[in-house]
Amino acid sequence: MEQVLKESILKHLEGRKVIRNSQHGFTKGKSCLTNLIAFYDKITGSVDEGKAVDVLFLDFSKAFDMVSHSILASKLKYGLDEWTESWIDRRAQRVVINGSMSSWQPASSGVPQGSVLGPVLLNIFINNLEDGVDCTPSKFAEDTKLAGVVDTLGGRDMIQRDLDKLEDWAKRNLMRFNKDKCRVLHLGRKNPMHCYRLGNERPGSCSAEKDLGVTVDEKLDMRQ
Repeated sequence: MEQVLKESILKHLEGRKVIRNSQHGFTKGKSCLTNLIAFYDKITGSVDEGKAVDVLFLDFSKAFDMVSHSILASKLKYGLDEWTESWIDRRAQRVVINGSMSSWQPASSGVPQGSVLGPVLLNIFINNLEDGVDCTPSKFAEDTKLAGVVDTLGGRDMIQRDLDKLEDWAKRNLMRFNKDKCRVLHLGRKNPMHCYRLGNERPGSCSAEKDLGVTVDEKLDMRQ
C-alpha cells in the first residue's frame, strides 16, 4: 500500500515541480552520481580558473527522527496533507531494555527510517532549507553541501551569511546540525583558509572528506 501511495505522491510532486533541483536523493532520474557530477563540475571549473573555493559538508543529527509532525503538516501544501497526517497520526513508541518495556508514549516527531514513504516526506520537510541561500547548495536527502568562491572578503561573508540562515532554519524547524561532523574543504592554491561559524561552533577544516561514498581531497583528487 505504501508503494502505491509513494508512486502517486512522486507523480504529484514531479508534475508540480515541487522538489528543487538541488535535491538528488530519492528523486526520479537522480542519484549519488548525478549529485557528485553536478556539484563538482561547477567547483572544478572555478578552481581551474585559479579561484579559491570553500566546500562545507553539513550533517543533520538524526534527521529522520527529528522531523516534527506539526511542522511537516504545515509544509504539505500540495493536496497531500489529509492522507499524510493520517499516516503519521497517533504513532507511539516505547523502549525495551533487557526484556523490560516502558509504557507506550505518543510520538510527535519522526518519519520511519527504512519505510517506503519516510524518505519522500523527509524531502518535502527539508525542501525549503536553501531559501535565501546565495551559495551553491546540493542535497542528497538530508546530506547537504554548500560551496562558494572565497577569493574576496565578500565571498567569505556570503558563505557565513548562508550558514547563519541554515542554522536559523534548523532552529525554526526543530532540527539540529551534528556540528562534530560538519567540515570545511578548502580548495585552490591561494585559498585564505577562512574559519566559519555554525551557531556557536566552528566547523573543522579537513584535507579530504568522504562524500556519498567518494573521498574528495583538497586537490579535487577522487582516486582514493
